[in-house]
Amino acid sequence: MNATLPGARRTADIAPFHVMALLARAHELEAAGRSIVHMEIGEPDFTSAAPIIAAGQRALADGRTGYTAAAGLPALRQAISQHYQDCYGVEVPARRILVTPGASGALQLATAAWINPGDRVLLADPGYPCNRHFVRLVEGEAVGIPVGPETGYQLTAELVKRHWDARTVAVLLASPANPTGTVVPPAELAAIVAAVEARGGRLIMDEIYHGLVYGAPLQTALACSDRVFVVNSFSKYYGMTGWRLGWLVTPDDCVSAVEKLAQNLFLAASTPAQYAALAAFTPAAQAVFEERRREFQARRDFLLPALRELGFSIPVTPDGAFYLYADCSRFSEDSYGFALGLLEETGVAITPGIDFGQYRPERHVRFAYTRAIPRLAEGVERLRVALRAKDRI
Repeated sequence: MNATLPGARRTADIAPFHVMALLARAHELEAAGRSIVHMEIGEPDFTSAAPIIAAGQRALADGRTGYTAAAGLPALRQAISQHYQDCYGVEVPARRILVTPGASGALQLATAAWINPGDRVLLADPGYPCNRHFVRLVEGEAVGIPVGPETGYQLTAELVKRHWDARTVAVLLASPANPTGTVVPPAELAAIVAAVEARGGRLIMDEIYHGLVYGAPLQTALACSDRVFVVNSFSKYYGMTGWRLGWLVTPDDCVSAVEKLAQNLFLAASTPAQYAALAAFTPAAQAVFEERRREFQARRDFLLPALRELGFSIPVTPDGAFYLYADCSRFSEDSYGFALGLLEETGVAITPGIDFGQYRPERHVRFAYTRAIPRLAEGVERLRVALRAKDRI
């Protein structure tokens, strides 16, 4: 074998998470005895809810450890179908629902089923980096469209129409979004779906933060059309990050193709995790999730004004997820250097904007309010002391 072969070119185009280097450094500092306030990682600090853990334990005790069908447990697919009826008043047949290894598995299926080499997909910039990387993985071209506070950091139907060209086949949209936490209003979402479908394309909708919303009206894209792909996850609202479980709702005309891809790419999602997820739709688990949602809202309502008071510009109040996307240009126009400096000086870990796209990433950082308010308050005070010492506030 020729050791000089470069390997697949796509690997050069798929960037690593810069925040992982910061996280590794944070762990080094913790190992050396430093106290670190973690506001960099988008993972809830709650363990899985007790009903889910109990259901997973029962599945293991009962020997439910073999393969399931590639599309997932019929009972879980039916429960997800009922969820759309109960929460949104939308009928989604279970046959169109595939259970996947996390939302990442669902995104891989959707992009592989719809995108050919050279096809273009429109996305918001800033946005979650893996979304564009899944497009690249299947040899498509992710086209980031700069968005700012004037559109709530979201795409609009007008932007879609303006940037659509002969090679465009899809829009990949996230609501609520990472890193901004903003949502697409229902009327605008319907207009985007109409604009995409009028041009012969499809919407791939990332709804993994559904449930974690704080007052804004929110509707699934499935209420607008049955020709959209919708990705969701048990990781965020349902708090099952390490179980690695998600789902994909696919259009009728793509069901067989997507199931064939799932058979070949994954075989099946984790069986114990699927049995555990059945408990996510019980009243006992739902009560836990709602209590946690209210806690996330309280954290947002604490951290948002505190950061604004320090001098971070956050022009749009996020209505979902658990992130604040802040302009840090008053302090630095090197978001990575700024985040690394804060980690070393204060022990506060945040995410640099360079992980989220090309539009002004050096001017922005992301704060995740995935820690309890006392820890967030400690982080804010450390930032206050450090920035004051530098005459920046």
